[in-house]
Amino acid sequence: MTEIRRYELLDSTNQEARRIAAKGEYGPLWVIAESQTEGRGRRGHNWISYPGNLFASLLVELESPFETCGQLSFVAALAVSDVVAEYVSSVEVSVKWPNDVLLNQRKVAGVLLETVSSGAASLIIIGCGVNLAHYPRDTDFSATALTEIVEEPPSPEEALTHLVAAWDTWYEIWRKSSFDPIRSAWLARAKGIGEKLTVRLGGAEIQGIFENLGDDGTLLIRTKSGGTERITTGDVFFMD
Repeated sequence: MTEIRRYELLDSTNQEARRIAAKGEYGPLWVIAESQTEGRGRRGHNWISYPGNLFASLLVELESPFETCGQLSFVAALAVSDVVAEYVSSVEVSVKWPNDVLLNQRKVAGVLLETVSSGAASLIIIGCGVNLAHYPRDTDFSATALTEIVEEPPSPEEALTHLVAAWDTWYEIWRKSSFDPIRSAWLARAKGIGEKLTVRLGGAEIQGIFENLGDDGTLLIRTKSGGTERITTGDVFFMD
Protein backbone atom coordinates (compact mmCIF):
# COMPACT_ATOMS: atom_id res chain seq x y z
CA MET A 1 0.00 0.00 0.00
CA THR A 2 1.30 3.44 -0.94
CA GLU A 3 2.17 5.64 2.03
CA ILE A 4 1.05 9.28 2.26
CA ARG A 5 2.96 11.81 4.37
CA ARG A 6 1.22 15.09 5.12
CA TYR A 7 2.82 18.41 6.10
CA GLU A 8 1.48 21.86 6.86
CA LEU A 9 4.46 23.69 5.32
CA LEU A 10 7.43 22.62 3.19
CA ASP A 11 9.95 24.34 0.98
CA SER A 12 8.62 22.01 -1.71
CA THR A 13 7.15 18.53 -1.80
CA ASN A 14 9.78 17.49 -4.36
CA GLN A 15 12.55 18.60 -2.01
CA GLU A 16 11.04 16.67 0.88
CA ALA A 17 10.75 13.58 -1.30
CA ARG A 18 14.43 14.01 -2.19
CA ARG A 19 15.35 14.21 1.50
CA ILE A 20 13.35 11.06 2.18
CA ALA A 21 15.19 9.26 -0.63
CA ALA A 22 18.54 10.40 0.80
CA LYS A 23 17.64 8.54 4.01
CA GLY A 24 17.31 5.31 2.06
CA GLU A 25 13.54 5.17 1.56
CA TYR A 26 12.49 4.30 -1.96
CA GLY A 27 8.71 4.51 -1.78
CA PRO A 28 6.25 4.35 -3.26
CA LEU A 29 5.07 7.24 -1.11
CA TRP A 30 3.27 10.51 -1.62
CA VAL A 31 4.31 13.77 0.03
CA ILE A 32 1.59 16.42 0.36
CA ALA A 33 1.84 19.92 1.84
CA GLU A 34 -0.78 22.55 2.62
CA SER A 35 1.66 25.25 1.49
CA GLN A 36 5.13 25.58 -0.05
CA THR A 37 7.71 28.34 0.26
CA GLU A 38 9.87 27.32 -2.72
CA GLY A 39 7.55 25.51 -5.11
CA ARG A 40 9.15 24.88 -8.50
CA GLY A 41 7.88 24.19 -11.97
CA ARG A 42 9.70 23.02 -15.08
CA ARG A 43 12.98 24.65 -16.14
CA GLY A 44 13.42 26.38 -12.77
CA HIS A 45 10.20 28.40 -12.91
CA ASN A 46 8.55 29.25 -9.62
CA TRP A 47 5.31 27.44 -8.80
CA ILE A 48 2.99 29.78 -6.94
CA SER A 49 1.86 27.83 -3.88
CA TYR A 50 -1.38 29.23 -2.51
CA PRO A 51 -2.99 27.27 0.34
CA GLY A 52 -6.10 25.50 -0.91
CA ASN A 53 -4.36 24.10 -3.99
CA LEU A 54 -2.90 20.62 -4.30
CA PHE A 55 0.86 20.19 -3.89
CA ALA A 56 1.90 16.54 -4.00
CA SER A 57 4.98 14.55 -4.98
CA LEU A 58 5.37 10.84 -5.53
CA LEU A 59 8.63 9.05 -4.76
CA VAL A 60 8.89 5.73 -6.55
CA GLU A 61 11.64 3.31 -7.52
CA LEU A 62 11.96 2.67 -11.23
CA GLU A 63 11.83 -0.88 -12.51
CA SER A 64 13.23 0.24 -15.87
CA PRO A 65 16.26 2.36 -16.89
CA PHE A 66 16.32 6.14 -16.45
CA GLU A 67 16.04 6.45 -20.24
CA THR A 68 12.33 5.65 -20.07
CA CYS A 69 11.48 7.80 -17.06
CA GLY A 70 10.46 10.77 -19.22
CA GLN A 71 7.45 8.72 -20.29
CA LEU A 72 6.14 9.02 -16.75
CA SER A 73 5.49 12.72 -17.27
CA PHE A 74 2.76 11.66 -19.72
CA VAL A 75 1.49 9.06 -17.25
CA ALA A 76 1.29 11.78 -14.60
CA ALA A 77 -0.38 14.25 -16.97
CA LEU A 78 -3.10 11.71 -17.73
CA ALA A 79 -3.62 11.06 -14.02
CA VAL A 80 -3.83 14.76 -13.20
CA SER A 81 -6.19 15.40 -16.10
CA ASP A 82 -8.42 12.64 -14.71
CA VAL A 83 -8.51 14.51 -11.39
CA VAL A 84 -9.60 17.73 -13.06
CA ALA A 85 -12.18 15.89 -15.17
CA GLU A 86 -13.79 14.56 -11.99
CA TYR A 87 -15.26 18.04 -11.47
CA VAL A 88 -15.83 19.43 -14.97
CA SER A 89 -16.79 18.13 -18.39
CA SER A 90 -13.99 16.10 -19.93
CA VAL A 91 -14.22 18.19 -23.12
CA GLU A 92 -13.01 21.17 -21.08
CA VAL A 93 -9.82 19.34 -20.10
CA SER A 94 -6.79 18.86 -22.33
CA VAL A 95 -3.06 18.23 -22.04
CA LYS A 96 -0.22 20.33 -23.44
CA TRP A 97 3.22 18.96 -24.22
CA PRO A 98 5.01 17.79 -22.30
CA ASN A 99 3.09 17.67 -19.02
CA ASP A 100 0.69 20.57 -18.49
CA VAL A 101 -3.03 20.12 -17.94
CA LEU A 102 -5.40 22.74 -19.32
CA LEU A 103 -8.91 23.72 -18.38
CA ASN A 104 -10.67 25.63 -21.15
CA GLN A 105 -7.27 26.23 -22.79
CA ARG A 106 -5.72 27.71 -19.63
CA LYS A 107 -3.17 25.99 -17.41
CA VAL A 108 -4.73 24.41 -14.33
CA ALA A 109 -2.01 21.93 -13.37
CA GLY A 110 1.59 20.98 -14.02
CA VAL A 111 3.99 18.12 -13.44
CA LEU A 112 7.69 18.17 -12.55
CA LEU A 113 9.87 15.05 -12.82
CA GLU A 114 13.23 14.70 -11.11
CA THR A 115 15.49 11.67 -10.99
CA VAL A 116 17.41 10.56 -7.91
CA SER A 117 20.23 8.05 -7.57
CA SER A 118 20.45 6.37 -4.19
CA GLY A 119 22.90 3.49 -4.04
CA ALA A 120 21.91 0.92 -6.60
CA ALA A 121 18.35 2.23 -6.79
CA SER A 122 16.97 4.40 -9.60
CA LEU A 123 14.32 6.68 -8.15
CA ILE A 124 12.03 9.28 -9.63
CA ILE A 125 10.12 12.09 -7.97
CA ILE A 126 6.94 13.22 -9.69
CA GLY A 127 5.64 16.56 -8.44
CA CYS A 128 2.04 17.50 -9.22
CA GLY A 129 0.53 20.91 -8.66
CA VAL A 130 -3.18 21.50 -9.27
CA ASN A 131 -4.89 24.89 -9.01
CA LEU A 132 -8.03 24.06 -7.09
CA ALA A 133 -8.95 27.34 -5.39
CA HIS A 134 -6.39 29.88 -6.63
CA TYR A 135 -4.21 30.63 -9.63
CA PRO A 136 -1.49 33.14 -10.54
CA ARG A 137 -2.40 36.06 -12.79
CA ASP A 138 1.00 37.10 -14.10
CA THR A 139 2.24 34.11 -16.10
CA ASP A 140 3.57 33.49 -19.60
CA PHE A 141 0.75 31.03 -20.27
CA SER A 142 -2.74 31.94 -19.05
CA ALA A 143 -3.67 30.10 -15.86
CA THR A 144 -6.91 29.17 -14.18
CA ALA A 145 -8.30 27.16 -11.25
CA LEU A 146 -11.19 24.79 -10.72
CA THR A 147 -12.91 27.47 -8.68
CA GLU A 148 -13.46 29.39 -11.94
CA ILE A 149 -15.78 26.59 -13.07
CA VAL A 150 -16.88 24.85 -9.87
CA GLU A 151 -18.61 26.83 -7.14
CA GLU A 152 -17.00 24.76 -4.39
CA PRO A 153 -13.74 23.19 -5.58
CA PRO A 154 -12.51 20.00 -3.93
CA SER A 155 -10.18 20.13 -0.96
CA PRO A 156 -6.56 19.15 -1.57
CA GLU A 157 -7.19 15.95 0.39
CA GLU A 158 -10.14 14.99 -1.83
CA ALA A 159 -8.19 15.77 -4.97
CA LEU A 160 -5.25 13.72 -3.68
CA THR A 161 -7.53 10.70 -3.25
CA HIS A 162 -8.47 10.90 -6.93
CA LEU A 163 -4.85 11.52 -7.95
CA VAL A 164 -3.51 8.47 -6.13
CA ALA A 165 -6.15 6.24 -7.73
CA ALA A 166 -5.66 7.69 -11.21
CA TRP A 167 -1.89 7.40 -10.98
CA ASP A 168 -2.12 3.76 -9.91
CA THR A 169 -4.35 3.01 -12.90
CA TRP A 170 -2.20 4.70 -15.55
CA TYR A 171 1.10 3.56 -14.03
CA GLU A 172 -0.06 -0.05 -14.13
CA ILE A 173 -0.98 0.36 -17.81
CA TRP A 174 2.47 1.80 -18.51
CA ARG A 175 4.24 -0.87 -16.47
CA LYS A 176 2.46 -3.72 -18.25
CA SER A 177 2.14 -2.35 -21.78
CA SER A 178 4.89 0.27 -22.03
CA PHE A 179 4.36 3.64 -23.71
CA ASP A 180 2.02 2.88 -26.63
CA PRO A 181 -1.34 3.03 -24.76
CA ILE A 182 -0.13 6.06 -22.77
CA ARG A 183 0.86 7.83 -25.97
CA SER A 184 -2.52 7.06 -27.57
CA ALA A 185 -4.47 8.27 -24.53
CA TRP A 186 -2.36 11.42 -24.28
CA LEU A 187 -2.85 12.24 -27.97
CA ALA A 188 -6.62 11.79 -27.57
CA ARG A 189 -6.55 14.61 -24.98
CA ALA A 190 -3.84 16.74 -26.58
CA LYS A 191 -4.36 20.40 -27.34
CA GLY A 192 -3.42 21.78 -30.70
CA ILE A 193 -2.69 18.87 -33.05
CA GLY A 194 -2.43 20.45 -36.48
CA GLU A 195 -2.10 23.97 -35.01
CA LYS A 196 0.75 26.46 -35.24
CA LEU A 197 3.03 26.70 -32.25
CA THR A 198 6.27 28.15 -31.00
CA VAL A 199 8.76 26.22 -28.89
CA ARG A 200 11.04 28.36 -26.73
CA LEU A 201 14.29 26.97 -25.41
CA GLY A 202 16.54 29.53 -23.80
CA GLY A 203 16.97 32.35 -26.30
CA ALA A 204 16.01 30.23 -29.31
CA GLU A 205 12.59 29.71 -30.87
CA ILE A 206 11.30 27.08 -33.26
CA GLN A 207 7.99 27.55 -35.06
CA GLY A 208 5.92 24.98 -36.86
CA ILE A 209 2.81 22.82 -36.83
CA PHE A 210 2.13 20.34 -34.02
CA GLU A 211 2.21 17.15 -36.04
CA ASN A 212 2.44 14.25 -33.58
CA LEU A 213 3.98 12.75 -30.48
CA GLY A 214 6.97 10.52 -31.07
CA ASP A 215 7.24 6.96 -29.82
CA ASP A 216 9.70 8.25 -27.23
CA GLY A 217 7.54 11.20 -26.13
CA THR A 218 9.29 13.83 -28.24
CA LEU A 219 7.21 16.60 -29.79
CA LEU A 220 7.11 16.34 -33.58
CA ILE A 221 6.55 19.60 -35.43
CA ARG A 222 6.46 20.31 -39.14
CA THR A 223 8.60 23.32 -39.95
CA LYS A 224 8.11 25.90 -42.71
CA SER A 225 10.62 24.02 -44.85
CA GLY A 226 8.39 20.93 -44.72
CA GLY A 227 10.73 18.91 -42.57
CA THR A 228 9.95 17.36 -39.19
CA GLU A 229 11.71 18.65 -36.07
CA ARG A 230 11.95 16.47 -32.97
CA ILE A 231 11.72 18.52 -29.78
CA THR A 232 12.96 16.97 -26.54
CA THR A 233 12.62 19.99 -24.25
CA GLY A 234 11.17 23.49 -24.31
CA ASP A 235 8.14 25.62 -23.54
CA VAL A 236 5.26 25.39 -26.00
CA PHE A 237 3.05 28.34 -26.94
CA PHE A 238 0.23 28.03 -29.44
CA MET A 239 -0.17 30.81 -31.97
CA ASP A 240 -3.46 32.55 -32.75
